[in-house]
Amino acid sequence: MADTSAAVAFEWTKIRTLRSTVWTLALFSVSSVGIAFLFGYVMRGEYADMGQAARESFDPVASGFSGLKLGMIAIVVFAVLAVCSEYSTGTIASSLTAVPRRGVLYTAKMLTGTLTAFAVSVVVVIVSFFAAQLALGSPAGVSVTDDGVLRAMLGAVLYMTLICAFSMGIASVLRSSALTMGILVPLFFMISTILNSIPGVQKVAQFLPDVAGGLMLRSKPPQGDTVLTAWSGLAVLVAWVVVAVTAGYLAMRRRDA
Repeated sequence: MADTSAAVAFEWTKIRTLRSTVWTLALFSVSSVGIAFLFGYVMRGEYADMGQAARESFDPVASGFSGLKLGMIAIVVFAVLAVCSEYSTGTIASSLTAVPRRGVLYTAKMLTGTLTAFAVSVVVVIVSFFAAQLALGSPAGVSVTDDGVLRAMLGAVLYMTLICAFSMGIASVLRSSALTMGILVPLFFMISTILNSIPGVQKVAQFLPDVAGGLMLRSKPPQGDTVLTAWSGLAVLVAWVVVAVTAGYLAMRRRDA
């Protein structure tokens, strides 16, 4: 336990002193909140022109979390840099000298990265929600006491944290910042969107990690032919994370530095 605590403190020092990780988290915060407010302001005018059916299906919480989907790029970059920066600079050898037990080093790295993402996400999700609802105004906006709102806020925090853990696991397998981001960024922001819009493969595409977990950001059930609910979508994302983190652990244990 003492070894793990020392390794966590070691990893925390690296995250705190690495300028690129600090800037990516700052970018995540600013972009998520800024887009939430702007999107809420735009939707305020759109809502006034909506018909009754469109108003009933409109999800002000999911709309307000639109900034998180873009800000997720920064979370992915943070996760990848937290793992791959040592491999690109060659300092992984020094880390293994300081913490020779690879399982302990990997656990400390995962804990530090995901807990950092969790803490930042809590603040960003709360501020994004209130910024968006302030911009939406009445009657389009909602409050935290409305049905499904708190669950969606909690889901948003878990979603960002799990995406960070998934990205760190993949980065541990690939060990290359460029290669990992070259796979994850198109997957999350192009491929999943394209596949989810094709009728023939839509049901399968719903099981991709970002699509499945993204259902948790909604306060209302999604419209259309959806086979997953918010909670089953979260379970699918957790399964993807377990696979990625396990693969990263095996890569760390079995491969040379």
